[in-house]
Amino acid sequence: MSGKPEHLLKETEILVVQSDRGGQITYHGPGQLIIYCLIDIKRLGIGIKKMVSLIEQSIIDLLADYSIEAHKVSGAPGVYVDGSKIAALGLKVKQGRTYHGLSLNIDMDLAPYKLINPCGYSDLNVTQMSNLTDNALNIYDIKLNLSNYLKNYVSRT
Repeated sequence: MSGKPEHLLKETEILVVQSDRGGQITYHGPGQLIIYCLIDIKRLGIGIKKMVSLIEQSIIDLLADYSIEAHKVSGAPGVYVDGSKIAALGLKVKQGRTYHGLSLNIDMDLAPYKLINPCGYSDLNVTQMSNLTDNALNIYDIKLNLSNYLKNYVSRT
């Protein structure tokens, strides 16, 4: 386990689950898209850094479809909009295969993020798609479109 207990800032009734994925602490809840990336990166001949980059770029491209300008932050995996995190990554690699994956905030209650240091960063703001676009948001369409971006990037490697 890589998560440090000091990143849980306040006791909460929200269930805290220990995980063996990469990263520190995060929150998952309704209105968030979770995608598990089960990819054989050894067979593809790419490393974890390249896989992280492919996932991040897929999310950035998806957000652009909703007129949301997103970016990466060097040394801090995930996707950001104006310095606020909108998507988190937590991968585990075992025997050359990725496990776990990503979470994208679509339309959710962001208050639980105030109980933690998101991804181990104090004072990290978290945002969501519904705060950044006037476009209609349908989680099923977003899931399909993001899955297609991921599939297309991975198949090109």
